Amino acid sequence: MALDGIFLRHIKNEIEKEALVARVNQIYQPNRDELVLVLRKRDGMKKLLLSARANSPRVNFCVNTPENPAQPPMFCMLLRKRLGGSKLVGVRQLGCDRVLFLDFECINELGDLETLTVVCEIMGMYSNIIVINRDTGVIIDALKRVDLTVSSRRFVLPNIRYELPDAQEKLNILESSPEEIALAAQKLPSEMPLPKALMSVIQGISPIVARELEFRVGEGATNRLQGDYYSKLIEVLTDFKSKAESCEGTPCIVYREDGRPMDFSFMPIMQYGSYADVKQTEGYSATVDEFYEERDARERMRVKSHSLNKLLSNLIDRTARKINKQRTELAQCGNREQLRIYGDLLHANLYRIERGAAEVEVENFYDENNAIVKIKLNPAISPAANAQKYYKDYQKAKTAETVLTEQIEKSKDELSYLESVADSLSRAETERELSQIREELTEQGYLRRPKGKQPKLSQLPPKEYTSSDGFTILVGRNNRQNDKLTLKTAAKTDVWLHTKDIHGSHVIIRCDGKPATDTAIIEAARLAAYHSKARESTNVPVDYTMVKNVSKPAGAKPGMVIYVKNKTVYVDPSINIK
Repeated sequence: MALDGIFLRHIKNEIEKEALVARVNQIYQPNRDELVLVLRKRDGMKKLLLSARANSPRVNFCVNTPENPAQPPMFCMLLRKRLGGSKLVGVRQLGCDRVLFLDFECINELGDLETLTVVCEIMGMYSNIIVINRDTGVIIDALKRVDLTVSSRRFVLPNIRYELPDAQEKLNILESSPEEIALAAQKLPSEMPLPKALMSVIQGISPIVARELEFRVGEGATNRLQGDYYSKLIEVLTDFKSKAESCEGTPCIVYREDGRPMDFSFMPIMQYGSYADVKQTEGYSATVDEFYEERDARERMRVKSHSLNKLLSNLIDRTARKINKQRTELAQCGNREQLRIYGDLLHANLYRIERGAAEVEVENFYDENNAIVKIKLNPAISPAANAQKYYKDYQKAKTAETVLTEQIEKSKDELSYLESVADSLSRAETERELSQIREELTEQGYLRRPKGKQPKLSQLPPKEYTSSDGFTILVGRNNRQNDKLTLKTAAKTDVWLHTKDIHGSHVIIRCDGKPATDTAIIEAARLAAYHSKARESTNVPVDYTMVKNVSKPAGAKPGMVIYVKNKTVYVDPSINIK
């Protein structure tokens, strides 16, 4: 875990400097595992994020907060009632353990002054946020209640005393000397890798920090260091202890070669050399916030879009099966001419057919050789009725072919539309975008409209970019916005772009009466490829034409248009158009 106890100590120090004596102005609970406290001071507001998510537990100041649900959860309502308007009077941490205590001075229902403590336990999947009365130590409530069905060792329930998590038998870097730490490491099994040994004896140290200490001592070092290597270990631990005590350091984020964040630390990271990019950041909270923001945003959207993804997956699968069934039935209609021929042959040979016969053999006068054909009959009806039945089956097959051909085209359009919605959903970045997609599916009859009056959501604007030579480029977020962007917002002389035969967003280059440059077209095409199903591909074909050449067929689904007089360019997807 990157957010170790020592990094948490740096954040604690940051909170004390920037938010002590601040008032709780607002409290939000964006989802079941996160809280946001808006703290107000004379010099402005600070948003403190408390997260108990299993894959990203943390406490830090944040800039962008997750979107809030329409109805706040009960735990949020409780905090608003008990902590609203309270003052942050203390921030505590036991040693370098991953437990942070935030003390708030507030007024209870009787008008008496009391201190409530918000305990943030940063322990991976066991992370939790607990509110206790500091004077009595009794739990008021917790974000995650822990009863006998969850744990038999430690309960976290209202109206019982709060107990600290089990402490690890490790040395506190703030209280132990480097020599004591080195000696404890040497007592571990022989030839243990140094990073593992340090993590076994030092409280609140993460793997990346342990590996960095090993790198500074000597790669491949073990816990059995002697001579110069031992002296180097003492030197490195002394510097490390100094940084932990003074809360000094250089916060940084380590990025993979593909640009994804890999890890972060409160000290410079040199162990990866040229295989990773290390970016220094301003402030410890900013480091944590930047590291988790993109990953958590994707995770939140994945959870919130799960029901829509499941619905679209089922609809796409059902529509695809329907098309296959219709195609099978259409193939069967291809034999309809044989039905008509059988009817003609029976009608010409009525005098030869005995009533009640199950079959008859007649000469096929449509065949050059007058081949004999065997025709099955229904013994319960007359020969003439059998002939009429073959004519009726022929007519039915002829009608079915016309109907099935139309139905298959409609089903293919529907499948294409559903796949385009699924593509928009995969690129949705905010809950408002999800709401607009849900509204679109409701309008098209795929979802039932909720009962009661629903709040009207403000429409999101299209995404806006600027080409390197100054042209404004607009990108639609979903099918409804694509229609509005292309058919209403864009001028007839603007340039319209879309990936060729690939689901994606409509892209508009605003020309303002000037001809679009080749540079603007290429950069807009790269954006069109990026905001499409071909985002992970290369050499993506993108069509472009004037907006006046784009039209919407009558009755077409949202986002579906036709265009003429287009040209095609091949580009690699990119959101960085400069």
